[in-house]
Amino acid sequence: MTDDQRFHQLKTQVEEWVEGPGERWAERIEETGEVPEELWAELNELGFLRVAAPKEYGGQGLGFARWMELMEIFSRSHGSVRMIVHVVNGIWRSMDGHANDDQRKRFVIPSVTGEIKIAFTLTEPGNGTGADITTSVVREGDTYYLSGRKHLITFGVRCDYYLLAARVEGSTGHEGTVALLVPREAAGVTVEDTSNTMGVTGTDHASLVFDRTPVPVDHRLGAEGEGLEVFLGGFLTPSRISVAMSCVGLAERAQQLAVQYAAGRVTFGKSLTQRQAIQFMLAENQADIEAAKQLVLHAARRFEEGADDASMQSSMAKMHAVTMLTNVTDKALQVHGGLGYWKSQKIERVYRDARAQRFEEGTNEVQKAVVFRELLQRAKAAGTSEKETAR
Repeated sequence: MTDDQRFHQLKTQVEEWVEGPGERWAERIEETGEVPEELWAELNELGFLRVAAPKEYGGQGLGFARWMELMEIFSRSHGSVRMIVHVVNGIWRSMDGHANDDQRKRFVIPSVTGEIKIAFTLTEPGNGTGADITTSVVREGDTYYLSGRKHLITFGVRCDYYLLAARVEGSTGHEGTVALLVPREAAGVTVEDTSNTMGVTGTDHASLVFDRTPVPVDHRLGAEGEGLEVFLGGFLTPSRISVAMSCVGLAERAQQLAVQYAAGRVTFGKSLTQRQAIQFMLAENQADIEAAKQLVLHAARRFEEGADDASMQSSMAKMHAVTMLTNVTDKALQVHGGLGYWKSQKIERVYRDARAQRFEEGTNEVQKAVVFRELLQRAKAAGTSEKETAR
């Protein structure tokens, strides 16, 4: 069997799961408000949580662009299903680039195989999400003592470790930042469950307080001063592309529901699909979805190639896809009329889940800042080149 044949076989398997068991899980999650461990176990057993990881780590070794094609399908499912698949298939990558052989065996590979759960732990309640972090560590011998606060931490309740960004006390900016793997059950860790969200029902989130929590120095990935590289370079660029593709998949689901409803809903003797206003809404949606999809796939290929514009492409893709998703889900809900506001309709959950994408991995305002910064740098570089050519 060729690689193409294997991929299409996997793609078919994912589609069948999303449309069958995935829908049943979605109904159960919405009814109970919880994501049970059985769902994690099923996703792991099917191999869906390690498709993007290298084969030598127990993964399926799928290239990033092709992985995004599967992410598109997973995202048509419940928001919590998408969140699990998205995070687990990506967090190994941020660790792997800075892990030594021992850390790879203790943390990276077990996170791929499903033996441990690791929560990405960067955001703080009193700061942005970057070089202004204030959570700090003091080193005493072979131990760091960690103090500070984190919030909006996905899987922060059920995880085994926090992949956490902090700084050496007294340092500023990128200097002195560290990436630590902090045990969930370590002393001095207080976990508050903050999972009562508007959408993405069932995904656990936490606010965390660390009070001189001891963390072994050998749990540090990379050197002191490289902490933000683990988070911003190793995770955020591919993760923004993945979230952008999540927007595409969820928009496709909203469009599917809108078309189905419009075809079956009759007013004054005609189905809604015979109304030009509805036709135009759905046509605009389809064009917007396809445009966003192609931009996301382009960004995915640029990242896979190691291109120097991958970060800018990821932010452009996420920015555009989020705006698209907002417009598509709004129109899809409008097609359903007043009935779409009721929880009996699947579009109601899709609409709520879509709102979360507007701040996951950075708001559109953050993405615009990233794009402009790189645009300005390129303009300056081009200007310098032109001056040198003119001499």
